[in-house]
Amino acid sequence: MADDPRVLAERSEIEQETAGHTICGQLKLTAERFPDAPAYSDPAEGGWTTLTYGEARHRVLAIAAGFTALGLSPGEAVALMMVNRSEHVLADLGAVHAGGVACSVYSTFAPDQVAFVAKDVGARIVVLGDAADLARWEPILGELPGLLKVIVLEGAPDGEPFMSWDDLLALGERSLAADPDAVEARAAAVTAGDVLSVLYTSGTTGNPKGVPLTHANIFFEVVATDRLTSLPSQGAQISYLTYAHIAERVLSLYMPLFKVCHIHFCTDLSQLGAVLGQVRPILFFGVPRVYEKMMARLQALLSTQPAEQQESVRAAMAAGLAYVEGSQYGQVPSPEVVAAYERADAELLSVIRSLIGLDNARWLATAAAPMPLEVQRFFAGFGLKVVDVYGMTETSGAFTANSPTEFKLGTVGRPSPGVEVRIAADGEIITRSPVNTKGYLNRPEATAELVDEDGWLHTGDVGSLDEDGFVRIVDRKKELIITAGGENISPANTENFLKEHPLIGQALAYGDRRPYVVAILTLDGEVAPAWAQGRGIEFQSLAMLAEHPDVVKEVEAAIAVANGKLARVQQVKKWRLLGVEWTAETQELTPSLKLKRRIIHARYADEIDSMYQG
Repeated sequence: MADDPRVLAERSEIEQETAGHTICGQLKLTAERFPDAPAYSDPAEGGWTTLTYGEARHRVLAIAAGFTALGLSPGEAVALMMVNRSEHVLADLGAVHAGGVACSVYSTFAPDQVAFVAKDVGARIVVLGDAADLARWEPILGELPGLLKVIVLEGAPDGEPFMSWDDLLALGERSLAADPDAVEARAAAVTAGDVLSVLYTSGTTGNPKGVPLTHANIFFEVVATDRLTSLPSQGAQISYLTYAHIAERVLSLYMPLFKVCHIHFCTDLSQLGAVLGQVRPILFFGVPRVYEKMMARLQALLSTQPAEQQESVRAAMAAGLAYVEGSQYGQVPSPEVVAAYERADAELLSVIRSLIGLDNARWLATAAAPMPLEVQRFFAGFGLKVVDVYGMTETSGAFTANSPTEFKLGTVGRPSPGVEVRIAADGEIITRSPVNTKGYLNRPEATAELVDEDGWLHTGDVGSLDEDGFVRIVDRKKELIITAGGENISPANTENFLKEHPLIGQALAYGDRRPYVVAILTLDGEVAPAWAQGRGIEFQSLAMLAEHPDVVKEVEAAIAVANGKLARVQQVKKWRLLGVEWTAETQELTPSLKLKRRIIHARYADEIDSMYQG
């Protein structure tokens, strides 16, 4: 796709459209045009509490005035750690309007990682949600002599350096009333080339790396995404993934300022299904694990229905799958397929979409880890196109994407408007466009590895580009398994086939420089207990279930099915089923739920070695 005149023309057009614009200017424009439009809703007793765009901008200016009064200078950082809630967005935008830099920190980071980030970004003010967030910061506050203030929304301790959220707002309101022009001047002085936010990669190894993203980076990303998705204005959305993740930032923090969307915050992931039903969002983004969990719950629910009803659903889903698969890029579903889908949709599928709250969703997207094709096919059965996008923190989010109308399942889509993508000689995906960061914060050597002298950003992923411009990802360049026989194997491909069975929560395939592939597996903490109860199996823990003969037999059958879809050298020869779950908190997963392979390899080295003995 390099040097394509069409791509370069698109890039020039978007750059002209966004030249000189800042997030500060965008919020002002939206608040002036739509002052009474709902902006942010937080869950409350019996419903929601809502701020309009006019109210939100006033609150942002007051927070900016408060930060300024506390001593924040232009270019200095405000670190944020809390769940997704209106205060997170308001504090973030308040920092930016004060001329500062916002930095949301993963709440799963250990205190030593928090200390690294705070020092690396030079945090001057910290805003925390509650006691759990404070617990990650308190042990390291003594290591941060440059810190001006620690603001806590709920349960702020007495004494320095602590301050309550209410006291910050009161200080801000006084400062804003005393000199409103001062805050407006700070916001107006922000330029498109200024750093808007620094996000830290969750990192599978070593210290996280800070990625500075400018207003210009984000403006280009938002406009390109908007052109691709063509989503309506003033629609409802849900924000539930951490704002330390670039996708959530783009989709539910920055894009709504352009599209005047109404954001509803889901602070508890276990309530996501209920919130979906209430909000009925115009788009839904989730990492693959979110969709896998949703699929497992729906499958469990369907299995409890009478046999006749189950058969009706299966028949309707077959029609839905045929229609979605036949609608892929370059294909047209036959009149018979369309007619069958329209009947199934009218009788059943539209009802199911409504029940799960996805009846208004125009774009269902996933990224951050490989999406199992079987999960996409499951949702396609309801007439839903769950499509992959592909991007990194370093590219301001997605730089390839499937659109609602032009998509291929199993690919991560085509390059976004104005984006160049190439496959390097060694198979690595490289990209060049205005969404690329200029480099890592304080890491010149890592920056040199990331971006070459011609401006191409090296993703570290191996992939291919088909004749229609759709990108497929094989695996991480450094994670490919090379067996003792010299075969190159994608562990993610094997793992996805293993996880197609709802009992298997996580899977890690291993075999580098070994004679065959083995796997470490965990049970799904929600599905496995329900599966066992439905079969009258008594248990007190996941560990007991992992050893139960019926569970072992079912997992063994699942592995046989997965192996049947793999080439012989890719097949899993031996495996171990663990009695624990892997989570970000227990360090086997990154905050974006990717496997931390080195940690798992080290933690389960004995189990792995035992599978190559005898």
